[in-house]
Amino acid sequence: WLSIYTLVEELRVDKTAPVDTVGAEALPERIHGEKIFRFQVLIALMLSSQTKDAQVGETMRKLQKHGLNPENIRNTSDADLNAFIYSVGFRNNKTKYIKATVEILIAQYDGDIPPNTEELMKLPGVGPKMAYLIENLALNKVTGISVDTHMHRIFNQLKWVKAKDPEKTREQLEGWLPRDR
Repeated sequence: WLSIYTLVEELRVDKTAPVDTVGAEALPERIHGEKIFRFQVLIALMLSSQTKDAQVGETMRKLQKHGLNPENIRNTSDADLNAFIYSVGFRNNKTKYIKATVEILIAQYDGDIPPNTEELMKLPGVGPKMAYLIENLALNKVTGISVDTHMHRIFNQLKWVKAKDPEKTREQLEGWLPRDR
């Protein structure tokens, strides 16, 4: 496993994949402070489900120009938010999830995001894969591995795991992969 892992690290050094320029790590704005940065990481990842990175990038830039912070999104009508995110997959559900999430963040977290994966997963539309990514990118903590369907398939093909779904793949990987990896 280590030789494959090392090869992947080597291949990723150049940072030329679309996710490196229009992904959830690259898009959020730090100029508005860490709280807004964390919120934008959350929104970028909520938008990313079933959507290509380029579309997420375009949508995030529109939202940022509009004012991508909890209070402004709270004050944006559902119809307008839906229009802003028109090009992402499942936009109607994402509009509902984002609006509900903003209400939770304002009411329970002073406009910030929850401090851990358990609480992140209580937000509408946020599951384990997304929660672990948010925690890593926004909170600079790693408590689990984010596994999507593609990684699930690849890890099974590599025989690193024998699992029926991404969540089981995550659990198995966390069971043997050294923590520093």
